[in-house]
Amino acid sequence: MQLPKFVLADNSDFPDDIFIIHLDFPRFIINLKDDEVEFIEDLEGEDEKELESEMEYLITLAGEFYDKEMEAYDE
Repeated sequence: MQLPKFVLADNSDFPDDIFIIHLDFPRFIINLKDDEVEFIEDLEGEDEKELESEMEYLITLAGEFYDKEMEAYDE
């Protein structure tokens, strides 16, 4: 099965929160309410500088994904 790079999620236990889940490496969840990032997997041993640069890029892509999805809902 091929999975999308990002998915949107919400949960009735957190009514004010919207989550973006990144399903490629490194897998993580962003809470758009406060921009908190939670990694789903252990990243011990990864190059911190490279990971930081990659995360900046992925967070930008996540924001673009969210904007695109919201535009599609508005139509």
